[in-house]
Amino acid sequence: MNNPLLEPWNTPFSSPPFDKFDPAHYLPAVETAIKYANEEISVITENPAQPDFDNTIAALDKAGELLGKISAVLFNLNSADTNKDLQTAAREVSPLLARFSNDITLNEKLFEKIKSVYDTRDLSRLNTEQKILTENKYRNFMLGGAGLKDHSKERFREISEELASLSLQFDENLLEETNSFELQITNPDDLAGLPESVVEQALSEAVARKKEGWVFTLHFPSYGPFMQYSVGRELREKMFMAYSTRAFRGNEYDNTSVFKKL
Repeated sequence: MNNPLLEPWNTPFSSPPFDKFDPAHYLPAVETAIKYANEEISVITENPAQPDFDNTIAALDKAGELLGKISAVLFNLNSADTNKDLQTAAREVSPLLARFSNDITLNEKLFEKIKSVYDTRDLSRLNTEQKILTENKYRNFMLGGAGLKDHSKERFREISEELASLSLQFDENLLEETNSFELQITNPDDLAGLPESVVEQALSEAVARKKEGWVFTLHFPSYGPFMQYSVGRELREKMFMAYSTRAFRGNEYDNTSVFKKL
């Protein structure tokens, strides 16, 4: 199967050609990109030369660029314009990404090289940017479990992968709750204070939903202006309560148990 996620994007500014992407493309693309990234990491760890900024820090910073590009497309789409198939793709990919991230930060040979450059950073005549990048890489490895004992590293892996899945579940529940709410207004007096552009947007939303009057939602382009301009105190309260209790209403999308696990 040709996979447009793995091909060069011959578009203005190499922007993603979203119309060519299918949810089924993401998992195989991520698996392939992880394979490429692991090969790039192996080049660093197997390099017999003395670790320095170029062959270790800069090389690591460039490793996995394809994976980062694919992941950015998937998770930005999943946040901004999601559907069930995209959510499934995100759930499939998320544990792989968490596992890959752990494979890097828990790679002892790689960490030894990072630490070597970090320990000699003040003697290596690094410029300010190189020194900051070196310190950030070392810090990321420490936060990623590089300094843990072996048994703790395994537990760290388990927690990281579970967190990745739980975070996705939390976001999906939040999105479902956001999408499920609407405030339908049929009395023009209840539009008092709202700018004309906001009213027109609500009218378009009502037409799209085949509803009478005007419809406001909890999506911020609708929610924000309504809360800012509406003079209807009770309506603002209704919107505020709906927004602030999303995914904590005791229904199938309730995030209470997910939140406790997180």
